[in-house]
Amino acid sequence: MPHPLTPLPVHAVIRDAPLRAGDPAEHAVTADVCIVGSGIAGLSAAVESARLGRDVVLVDAAPVLGGQMVNSLIGLFCGVYGNGPEFRQLTHGLFDSLFPDLEAGGDLFRRTGHTLTVGYDEVRLGRWVEDTVRAHGIRVLTNATLTGVERDGDRVLGARFATRYGAVDVTAAGFVDASGDAALAWAAGLECRLPDREIYGSQQLVVEHLDTGAAPEPGELAARVAAKADQYGLLRRDGLAFYFPGRDTAVLNMTHIEAPLDPIAAAEAQLEGKAQADRVVEFLRAEFPEVFGKATVRSYGLPGRRQTRWIAAVHQLTVDEVRAGTRFDDAVARTAWPIELHDSPDGYVWETFDADHLHYVPLRSMLPPAASNLVAAGRCIDGDAAALSSVRVMGPCAAMGHAAAHALDLAGPQGSLHDVPADALTDRIRENVED
Repeated sequence: MPHPLTPLPVHAVIRDAPLRAGDPAEHAVTADVCIVGSGIAGLSAAVESARLGRDVVLVDAAPVLGGQMVNSLIGLFCGVYGNGPEFRQLTHGLFDSLFPDLEAGGDLFRRTGHTLTVGYDEVRLGRWVEDTVRAHGIRVLTNATLTGVERDGDRVLGARFATRYGAVDVTAAGFVDASGDAALAWAAGLECRLPDREIYGSQQLVVEHLDTGAAPEPGELAARVAAKADQYGLLRRDGLAFYFPGRDTAVLNMTHIEAPLDPIAAAEAQLEGKAQADRVVEFLRAEFPEVFGKATVRSYGLPGRRQTRWIAAVHQLTVDEVRAGTRFDDAVARTAWPIELHDSPDGYVWETFDADHLHYVPLRSMLPPAASNLVAAGRCIDGDAAALSSVRVMGPCAAMGHAAAHALDLAGPQGSLHDVPADALTDRIRENVED
């Protein structure tokens, strides 16, 4: 006989009045460090802060962790390694555990060209992120939209987030803006920059049921896209496919979508991106039937956004400094990734560097001058558009998050990030800036 259900007690909860914007939050959280954005920069900052013994709250507007590296289906870790023929590892920290863990399960592969990139299974990566966050005792606030920031002079005191469970006030001694769009700095009233022209994002997708043994060379694929784009209604006239060895799947990076900060326009861009992606699949099925004839879409990523809004920092990294490989005394990250500027709807700039080239990110490009306890990490640091295009990839972004944790730790709960000694910071993060 089925076990009878036991009735559960029910009680009604009625508000005395509807919620208003200035009302106290229904939930309050206090931490040493609050990090907004759980992509590679925010995750790196959170894990390293926890390893330093700090109480960490990691906040994201999405319902799951991982930011663009998981949810936009980027497919490759770029900028972690230097150029060939040596391909030396330039960023350590988080990657020294992430790569072996994914490789052990066959969920990671390496591709060499002018540099070495690392492909991954986004499902396994997402679970690795979640397991790592839990293992380090990091508190998580997801599905949380930033609605306001409290400041007292040059100090950020707290931030309010809207959730389906009510408003949440987070108070912390230090803050990391790893939001990608400088959302925290913008809400705090700090000066930010916008590009002078559109920087296009991409709608990535994963396709399956391929015969990857017959996959075209990258040059052949790009040439066919350029020749047939008008016929298939493709906006971007080049494209890349990252094939996962042995799994008959590929991540497709073959679209360009606008990345507006207006909420209605952003939603429309997401719909347009998927329409472009569908036309890409139609093109591949018709033009490369031996590879893609049976292809189906396994998943569409969230819109990939490359450059939208970023902080105005103490120092703006310039493309001249990138090309010259300027070594700053307060360097926190390095990479050899090309200048990759997606400022045209049909293509992008791709300026590579020689085998020995490295360029660097200084801490002062991560620090708003009017805030003493807020540091940016990732693609919303300060640089001109071309410079940012070469340092917004996952290798240097992870290094920035790693350095942000140490900078906050050195500054202490009442100190200023602007007073952190460069040599003391370098001593802690040396493996990410020196061989």
